[in-house]
Amino acid sequence: MVRNVRSPQATRDFSTSLGAVVLHRTSRPVWRRWCAAVAVPVLAVGLLGAPAAAANPTPVTSTLTSANPADNTPHAQNGDTKAFAEIGNTVYVGGSFTSVKAAGDASWTARNYLFAYDRSTGALKTGFTPELNGAVHALAVSPDGKLIVGGAFNTVNGVSRKNLVELDPATGATVTSWVGRSDGGLVRRTIVVGNNLYIAGAFHWVNGTEHSLLARLNATTGAIDPSFQIDASVPRASSEFVWGLAVAPDQKTLVAVGNFTQVNGQARNQVVVVDLDGTPAVADWSTQRYVAPCYSDSFPFYARDVDFSDDGTYFVIIADGGRGTGAYCDAIARFETADRGAGIDATWVNYTGTDSVTSVEVADNVVYVGGHFRWLNNANGNDAAGAGAINRFGLGALDPVNGLPLVWNPTRSGAPAGTTTWGPIMWELWRGSTGLYAGFDSDGVGNEYHGRLGHFPLAGGRTVAAVNAPSAASGYLYVSAADGQATKVPFNGSTLGTPVSSSQPNLTAAGAAFSVGNKLYWSKTDASAPNGSYLDVSIFSGGSVGAPWVSSGYNDWFKPSTMSGAFALDGRMYYTKSGTNKLFYRYLEPDGYILGCTEFTLPSIGLAWGNVRGLAWVNGKIVYGNTDGSLRAVPFDGAAVDGAASVELAAAGGAVNWSSRTLFFATS
Repeated sequence: MVRNVRSPQATRDFSTSLGAVVLHRTSRPVWRRWCAAVAVPVLAVGLLGAPAAAANPTPVTSTLTSANPADNTPHAQNGDTKAFAEIGNTVYVGGSFTSVKAAGDASWTARNYLFAYDRSTGALKTGFTPELNGAVHALAVSPDGKLIVGGAFNTVNGVSRKNLVELDPATGATVTSWVGRSDGGLVRRTIVVGNNLYIAGAFHWVNGTEHSLLARLNATTGAIDPSFQIDASVPRASSEFVWGLAVAPDQKTLVAVGNFTQVNGQARNQVVVVDLDGTPAVADWSTQRYVAPCYSDSFPFYARDVDFSDDGTYFVIIADGGRGTGAYCDAIARFETADRGAGIDATWVNYTGTDSVTSVEVADNVVYVGGHFRWLNNANGNDAAGAGAINRFGLGALDPVNGLPLVWNPTRSGAPAGTTTWGPIMWELWRGSTGLYAGFDSDGVGNEYHGRLGHFPLAGGRTVAAVNAPSAASGYLYVSAADGQATKVPFNGSTLGTPVSSSQPNLTAAGAAFSVGNKLYWSKTDASAPNGSYLDVSIFSGGSVGAPWVSSGYNDWFKPSTMSGAFALDGRMYYTKSGTNKLFYRYLEPDGYILGCTEFTLPSIGLAWGNVRGLAWVNGKIVYGNTDGSLRAVPFDGAAVDGAASVELAAAGGAVNWSSRTLFFATS
């Protein structure tokens, strides 16, 4: 077991530059930049007076890279890697290293802070030899194919040039006609969108004009854009800076995170959203989730990075810092881009259990995260694995729908003896043309030696299909009649057909059950289970329940036999408990069959959930049995349930007894 490091030295490495507290991280392409521990459901004020909530995210098809890093990626010997860019078949790498070598080479080549290599072969580009006197933090590509470099340097190729420069991508020579430059401090982020270059960091003047921590330039010429005057200021502690930056693909929204509390004179603590449509202005968007301090006072701020989804509909913020009352410390959180107003909460939050998250990249409907964490889905842990914790050593991939980990676990491991085995920071995750690049401060990833950088190729990866509850308007309700026996009833959403007996020899000792895709999840009482029952999974095909298997060892903490009914929808498992008048839910990840570690309650009124026996979702309605043997249905929008709209489908004492916990809907 490796403890999370929050040592003074680690903190200095992460948060000091220029002799003051300033952090480091890299650039993104235009549209790139947790057990899902906490969601933020609508809180009921009587229920019907509750504020409106955005629709729950629906499942999406995700494309994962391989978890096996490419073998031909070069190594850096020391320092760290902070930035990547690609021009043609050449990969550019920036950081604080001073020597590099191609994979398989015996000797090191001096390269201070920036080098290039051939993406296909991994060979170093010997003709690219720029000279900088400080670390590179950000790389971007101009519209005319030049390399834009930001960082903590003040000379380039022997000539004074502070923090921002454009280089010839073949030789590394300075493009002297490009006029962009900073006043010192740090350029932490560079993002090119169209012909706009957005920069962020710790500066107050750009091209001789006053700009505090944020600016926009003409990407081709380097000229300042005077229409962009968004100034962040007033640090939480120590020095002010913007550390993370993202721009939406439609170029209408910008999000910045860092050590500031005001933007253009408005209160914005660590996070600001900027409307770019028309004259750029601070958006009517604020959150209280990054205001309270985390318990680790070594971190003057904790919102470290941000990235938009490929379609721009949401962005994800990651953080370190420990724990804090009401704060998203050591957490990954999704926010919806269209939301506006004050006191905005995240759609979901994934807590690590007080381990740092330092980088995020959202690409291909996957939320990739990196850092110094050991678990995800760990809201119940505190520097240890709590109930629901999923082992993820420094790298993880999350489902964007609910924040639960996907089955992708390369780990930050494999460093040879005598090298750095476990550094505190994953500086950069960046989706290039052929996969995911990772920049860090250690020498192992994927259980292999990779000095300070790695590449996870798309080749050898896999597609995670979008699966959900059956969406058909009509099908069949199955209800348990006895061990190994069910009753099958045609159902069109409002009317029940003639019941028939259905032999299900695999469905024994069963409790609550629900369908997701072609699989049936169901509670099975088992004396050998840690809590007396397992959440089992079976293939459901042709009206038959297949042989079951235990969903996941990560679910051993959960006791499914307590559920009196269950259904799944949109990455959630909804359920009831006997004698408790609440509708509960947890997140559910079909890729790995894991459950979220936090239990939530959905707002509802006028419905005795404690008497429910069996649940199913059918075409926008919850269909549920009762202890009296009747069957009812109530509309369901995913936000709240009003029992006044419940209707009876079958009376008690009819041909079918609907009082079984085992009730599910299927199309065959």
